[in-house]
Amino acid sequence: MKYISTRGDKTERAFCEILLEGLAPDGGLYLPTHYPTVSAAMLTTWRDLPYHELAFEILLLYIDDIAADDLRALVAKTYTPAVFGTDAIVPLRPLEPGVFIEALSNGPTLAFKDMAMQLLGNLFEYELGRRGQHLNILGATSGDTGSAAEYAMRGKAGVNVFMLSPQGRMSPFQQAQMFSLQDANIHNIAVDGVFDDCRGARVHTRTGCRATASPCP
Repeated sequence: MKYISTRGDKTERAFCEILLEGLAPDGGLYLPTHYPTVSAAMLTTWRDLPYHELAFEILLLYIDDIAADDLRALVAKTYTPAVFGTDAIVPLRPLEPGVFIEALSNGPTLAFKDMAMQLLGNLFEYELGRRGQHLNILGATSGDTGSAAEYAMRGKAGVNVFMLSPQGRMSPFQQAQMFSLQDANIHNIAVDGVFDDCRGARVHTRTGCRATASPCP
């Protein structure tokens, strides 16, 4: 499986090439060059799988540059009752006949973003270990995105997170989530201003020290 930019750059890249990149060089997002076909037989096979095994089978269609056994182990490490509070990971609650509500807020920060971020943290650590590189992540948040990113990356080898947030402009709960983390690789930076000031500071800082998989001074 290869990926290209939504802004016209047709250079095809493998999953692990784009994993640590963020945006494409032309500022676009990465999309697969094609979408795999899922047959009725595959759906039948998947129907009774536990969540982590189902996630692995789907990810395997899009990631072919991580060994299948390694990918399975990373997904199993991510989607556990210890992290998401339930064996179902995303339990369904019946609302009315034929209509269900899917719970996507069982992760460590109670935000749906935990679903992707928790896996991303494990993928980052794995790929950085293979490359022998270090990643500095510079982010800006007004709340749940920053918390989800920090809880996904906390304690991960080879990763440092520097998160900008507006001083006094997050909910007390979100502020407590972020500022209570004591992991050595998590750095919270409160900005005197609003979220747009945090974004502006992030852009300005990136001109001198990009958040890429290479050492920054």
